[in-house]
Amino acid sequence: MIPGSDSNRTNPDREDHVSDVGTKARKARQSTAFEKAARAGHVVSGGAHLLIGYLVLLMAFGAGGASADQSGALARVASQPGGEIALWIGAIAFAALALWRIVEGISADPGDSVSDQLDERGKPLATAVVYVALAWSALSFAMGSGQSSGEQNAGISARLMESTAGTIVLAIAGLVIAGVGVYHVHKGATKGFADDLKKNPGKPAEILGVTGYVAKGLVLAGTGILVVTAAATSDPSKATGIDGAVTTLGSWPFGQVLLVLAGLGLGAYGAYCFVLARHARM
Repeated sequence: MIPGSDSNRTNPDREDHVSDVGTKARKARQSTAFEKAARAGHVVSGGAHLLIGYLVLLMAFGAGGASADQSGALARVASQPGGEIALWIGAIAFAALALWRIVEGISADPGDSVSDQLDERGKPLATAVVYVALAWSALSFAMGSGQSSGEQNAGISARLMESTAGTIVLAIAGLVIAGVGVYHVHKGATKGFADDLKKNPGKPAEILGVTGYVAKGLVLAGTGILVVTAAATSDPSKATGIDGAVTTLGSWPFGQVLLVLAGLGLGAYGAYCFVLARHARM
């Protein structure tokens, strides 16, 4: 290829297109209705985590039954009068928050460094994937086709373990989940979550943030470790998600105490989500 030829030059039409997409994304974020819909996603997430915390507490006192995870919380909502309507609303709110994060990532102007790109674009887009999954789960339960997360995770793990490459992918996934958990613990312990807020909401909210992020991080880290263990031992039954992590926690010495702490911690994270709904930078 000849240096300086048209083939080596930046395509101005492509640059204009990218710039236009970014401009439209920034305009979309100025919509008050869009912002309120996205904030509703935090409210729904808060309710879900409060319910998961409650299910963990039930497990601690031997009154469990439903999975102590996202699917268990959604199944509990679906079983109540008006539950399907609530799940439809929840699915829409999660989808709105996912879309907001996508728009946030697209409209960001982080500069040229890799760390800035990951922070300003990578984090919102990764978070969007989580909310898309939550929206899909809520929608599935609203339509009566929801399944236990533990059963789904174990099934997927079993299929991946049918090959060496799949086992490696599963192990990497476990390490990523554990890494996300460690990130949550660090964010809570260092009060890094304050950067997500428009202003300081006060000491009670700070306590909820520290407690909630650390608790959720520890549960996620435990979940990731179980996935890695499942891959290492070729036992897909260990890769059952958050429910499997808290069940394992309950089998340890002083397991009941640990489950109570986990339930209260996840509940604190749920309460903090209501703080996010009001004070998060959007």
